[in-house]
Amino acid sequence: MPHLESHLDPEVLTLLAIGEPVATPAEQDHLSTCPRCAVELSALTRTVVAGRSTVLLEDLESPPERVWSRISEELGFSASAATSGAAAAAEIDPAAETARMDPADVGALRSTGGTAQTPVPRRRRSGLIRGLFVLAASVAVLGVVVGGWALTRQAAVVELASAELAAFPDHPGAVGSAVVVERGDERVIEVTLEADVDPDSNREVWLITEDATEIISLGMLEGQTGEFVVPDAVDLREFVLVDVSDEPVDGDPTHSGDSIVRGALDFA
Repeated sequence: MPHLESHLDPEVLTLLAIGEPVATPAEQDHLSTCPRCAVELSALTRTVVAGRSTVLLEDLESPPERVWSRISEELGFSASAATSGAAAAAEIDPAAETARMDPADVGALRSTGGTAQTPVPRRRRSGLIRGLFVLAASVAVLGVVVGGWALTRQAAVVELASAELAAFPDHPGAVGSAVVVERGDERVIEVTLEADVDPDSNREVWLITEDATEIISLGMLEGQTGEFVVPDAVDLREFVLVDVSDEPVDGDPTHSGDSIVRGALDFA
């Protein structure tokens, strides 16, 4: 059996992806041994499956010219290639393409989701290929947009305040810190503590007003670091003191009076 010396033509790969048995024996043999062509066919096939699961071919919209320009820049095409690509997609008239098809072909495509094995004439192949390229481009651009949005969301962390937590006399050598950040719709306090404490007791993080008349528990500190969500109703400019206490396991939810470290928030 003859072997191909080059990779499969993109048009052949595209037609195979939409279900047309157009590959010659030599092309089939090449596809079974060439990882590059196999990967390209797999990617095109996934695009077809995604498209068929959401819309029919006649529902696809052609991306604007700026999308074609961006695709061409990524692939290193010339400006004329971008223009011709956009023009080719704009020429697609799904209704006209369907009208030119034989009724039997239309029925077969609709009943099988577009996977009929009867080869489609070349004049209609171009429309299918361009439609598939439009779908692939749309999927790629959507991935870029969503990925960029996700990265922006992850990067949107703003530091609001911080505090150095000084040791109380009963806990010499203890040191700690607190940083308040805005992460999305939440305010989070990141607390760090280094201290020698009773392993059988708990370390509890508190917010206290400057005059020590009101106090709020944020939760237990497990290990040396922890993160605690600040309730929306809490004004940190009032509850300005961050305190970490040594709490015995006695079932009493109030502050033990044994503070390890404490410090005032300094707002950025």
